[in-house]
Amino acid sequence: MSRRTALVCIDLQNDFATRGGRYQIPGPSIDLMVNIMFPFLMEYGISIAEIVSDYRQPRPGDDRDCCRPGEWGYESLVPPALRKGRQWVKSMNSPVWTRKGIGDPSVVPGSPFPDPAGFERWLDEHVGKRDEVVVVLFGLTADCCVLSTVQELRWRGYDVHVLSEATDVRSADQDEKRRFLSTAPFIFWGRTVGWEELKGSFERRS
Repeated sequence: MSRRTALVCIDLQNDFATRGGRYQIPGPSIDLMVNIMFPFLMEYGISIAEIVSDYRQPRPGDDRDCCRPGEWGYESLVPPALRKGRQWVKSMNSPVWTRKGIGDPSVVPGSPFPDPAGFERWLDEHVGKRDEVVVVLFGLTADCCVLSTVQELRWRGYDVHVLSEATDVRSADQDEKRRFLSTAPFIFWGRTVGWEELKGSFERRS
């Protein structure tokens, strides 16, 4: 990867990633991110752009009510010291969807609506322009929000990879994850990179 590598974490929130969360994904990716990847990034001074969810109702087409701002389930597992700038908060699977009062626990949220221009501005500021970076995505889940983000970035012309050990499918089944990341539709949109390869690229550049 000759261009700068930009890391983007998706939905690593307690409701999805921690025991007791409303929709916990009990896969091994959490352990790798929290106990191996994040300490390494801290040591090398590498920051992470972060996308999180505000999934309060109303959400037409999805009856889940989770990741409520101000509550434990909304909180991210990404250490604040690793976070690059402000989080982008989405209201649906695709990151372009926002809402009135998004991320604000004191506001009754409005219905989701798309804001592609706002998402583009956030990418330019916190991730980088498409000709400057190779984007590596990780987080939850590979077959839902990670895939949606891969698609949105590819439509914008980004070179996108998914860090294979640092994501899981909703079932948390590892055979299913391997099949998903190696077949259509995923292969039409993104590629995978392994943790050792990514780690080595950072070490060589230090």
